[in-house]
Amino acid sequence: MAPASAPAIALTIGGSDSGGGAGIQADLKTFTSLQVHGCSALSCVTAQNTCSVTRVDALPAEALSAQIEAVLSDLAVDALKTGMLLNRSLIEATAAALAPLSLPRLIDPVMVSRAGAVLLEAEAIDAYRQLLLPLADLLTPNLHEAQLLTGSTIATAADVERAAGLLLEQGPTAVLIKGGGLPELRGRDYLLTASSEGRWLVHAHVPTPHTHGTGCTLGAAITAYRARGLELSEAVQAAKAYVEGGLRQALGIGAGQGPLCHWHAATAERSLR
Repeated sequence: MAPASAPAIALTIGGSDSGGGAGIQADLKTFTSLQVHGCSALSCVTAQNTCSVTRVDALPAEALSAQIEAVLSDLAVDALKTGMLLNRSLIEATAAALAPLSLPRLIDPVMVSRAGAVLLEAEAIDAYRQLLLPLADLLTPNLHEAQLLTGSTIATAADVERAAGLLLEQGPTAVLIKGGGLPELRGRDYLLTASSEGRWLVHAHVPTPHTHGTGCTLGAAITAYRARGLELSEAVQAAKAYVEGGLRQALGIGAGQGPLCHWHAATAERSLR
């Protein structure tokens, strides 16, 4: 029997969600669903479920660096993403590891959840601006995070477009601002690149309360498609379809906000594209 061809490989750097809905767990589920081998480097351990985050413990920066080095020294990573990086030392360690790499790098600046919960130490915001934004092939903030990074208020679609321009000036090659935090922008995200005009990407809004992990999943799906060789715009469109499919079969588990369903998402994505 001929050996199977080597799969695409993606790396996620971020925090663990003990409830399995977001973070590293959501990223690895997404990679597997999209037939990409997933690797991980853990930055934080959270105690959380569908209702709340009750504790966050950051790993030492040296432990994060060692995990990233272990992966990169052995495996041919095709694309990577970052997620929760709680403090400046973790951001510095991540930036040092990413700087020499010539592969697609998605930076998801996990600072504030879509519901408004703060997930980053305040003094680390400048570290994001200085160290990680210039390394991003794609930056994927939600509305709260875009406000923090730009210092501007975002209340309308025009505000989103202005914020994307301000973020692009800070060094990313492209910016995707997720619009789901405003009722009138649900299902709409704004993509701006250094080489083309901005455009709104639209998919159907799925009316479900079970949306935990959608931001992580979108970033992971984009990363998986980039690892498989898709160009940025096509990868973003395919990833949005993946998330829409997962939301249509979202899991109403637990007493709070359940996660989307990954085992339906990939099949649904193929029919929605």
